[in-house]
Amino acid sequence: MKKTIALAVLAAFMASPAFAEGDVASGEKVFKKCAACHAVGEGAKAKVGPVLNGLIGRTAGTNEEYASKYSKDMVEAGAGGLVWNDETLNTYLENPKGMIKKTKMAFAGLKKEEDRADVIAYLKTFTPAE
Repeated sequence: MKKTIALAVLAAFMASPAFAEGDVASGEKVFKKCAACHAVGEGAKAKVGPVLNGLIGRTAGTNEEYASKYSKDMVEAGAGGLVWNDETLNTYLENPKGMIKKTKMAFAGLKKEEDRADVIAYLKTFTPAE
């Protein structure tokens, strides 16, 4: 199972087109579709889904406050090397269940590439610079 997930993640990453930079202000608007389940910013608390602060560069399925709620497949994807970056988030946000079959994320995805790029740009503002 771990090898299957790792191969799927690798294939999705390799098939992703070059990623364009998004618009933070537009991403904040698009994020409203995500806000029913996810929170960001100071004082954010887990809802149905994990807090997305510090998401960029994080291994999938490892948010400590949400650890017991991740699907087995999400945890296995992280154990197999899935780290959230522009490309992996783009693939996941386009079709979450296409990337991680038994993810608990019920949202069908953001079909417009521009919306995905904008949300990713917005989420980057909640990830400390290294």
